[in-house]
Amino acid sequence: MQAQPVQLKAEDAPQSQTMYRILLIIGFVHLLNDSIQAIIPAMFPVLENSMGLTFTQLGFIAFALNFTSSLIQPVVGLYTDKNPSPYALPIGLCFTFAGIIGLAFAPSFWYVMLSVIFIGLGSATFHPEGSRVAYMAAGGRRGLAQSIYQVGGNAGQALAPLITALILVPFGQFGAIWFTIVAGLAIMLLFYIARWYSEQIAVQRSIKQPKKKAAAAGNKQLAAKNRKVVRYAILLLIFLVFARSWFHAGITNFYSFFLIEQYQLTIAQAQVYIFIFLASGAVGTFAGGPLADRFGKRNMIFFSMLGAAPLALVLPHVGPVAAYPLMAVIGFIILSSFSVTVVYAQELVPGKIGTVSGLIVGLAFGMGAVGSVALGWLADLAGLTNTMLFTVLLPFIGILTMFLPSDKQLQVINQ
Repeated sequence: MQAQPVQLKAEDAPQSQTMYRILLIIGFVHLLNDSIQAIIPAMFPVLENSMGLTFTQLGFIAFALNFTSSLIQPVVGLYTDKNPSPYALPIGLCFTFAGIIGLAFAPSFWYVMLSVIFIGLGSATFHPEGSRVAYMAAGGRRGLAQSIYQVGGNAGQALAPLITALILVPFGQFGAIWFTIVAGLAIMLLFYIARWYSEQIAVQRSIKQPKKKAAAAGNKQLAAKNRKVVRYAILLLIFLVFARSWFHAGITNFYSFFLIEQYQLTIAQAQVYIFIFLASGAVGTFAGGPLADRFGKRNMIFFSMLGAAPLALVLPHVGPVAAYPLMAVIGFIILSSFSVTVVYAQELVPGKIGTVSGLIVGLAFGMGAVGSVALGWLADLAGLTNTMLFTVLLPFIGILTMFLPSDKQLQVINQ
């Protein structure tokens, strides 16, 4: 494939047209990247059996993956805001490629930890720059563009239970080696994206518009005036991401063990529930952007948390049959704000796309990492049932969404 011819006119700048081809490719690569990440939690039941790991050790494995990507993502975003780096995308996935090989051959807990750190480094490099590509290709449809990009990642995460049932259960830990093919495909596609990205940078640098510079100066003055509001909103948004991420970590990492313990299901049977949750969440992620465009971003964040709260509260008390539809509805609702929180943060801090995207998306992984360790420790200490009872209370923190600035206030901030 070849990139479309580049027009060096202001009206044809990258942001003026929605590049659906680029959005679909970067969304598909997001799917590939996150399906590789999904190997880690998908391997938990396998590693528990083969290496005799405790829940706390499994939590530390999730921590090694997620905290690595969380720690590095904002740093990558801050650097690339000042120094756009198109080829960081395929280079980052090379770290992931190496991590997969290490994971397939890892003989012990510490080798697993080292391998997932490599995978985390690849993810940390990909996500901020992937969000930037989606932003550049969005045209005037940022909500839809971010939804297309994020739904790829959520769809990749949804593959984790199928990976366990179809690959890791029959082939064991070595089955992870098949994902070198997935990583190789992602690297090739990212070289194409990097070429397009480079062309867009050339276009932007060739367009000199004093009006844009004046507008930027005005934005700086307005940002200083509203600095307290922005800081407060970002901190509150981070706390809401914290609650959602801990809930997500509890469901994806430990609910399958709860089902096995309570209902004597097999590993493969229990993974079906996680697949339903994540697959429905991917659909919710895609729907969330257009719904937020219609009903407001803050309203969508509020609905996704409190709408899921009463259903989550019921989840530990229903049988295995009723849990199927319940997991589907909860997954759809709770993850419908995933892309919305990113767009909301981007509008709070305009001009810092990489930094903000790395912070919010990276924070989701980071908080999930801390949650994985804490919930694993709680499961060892108090049992899986009590861990689930704690987990399902977390969406009620969404009541704090009402204190975020409204969409109209965001428009004032961005004027």
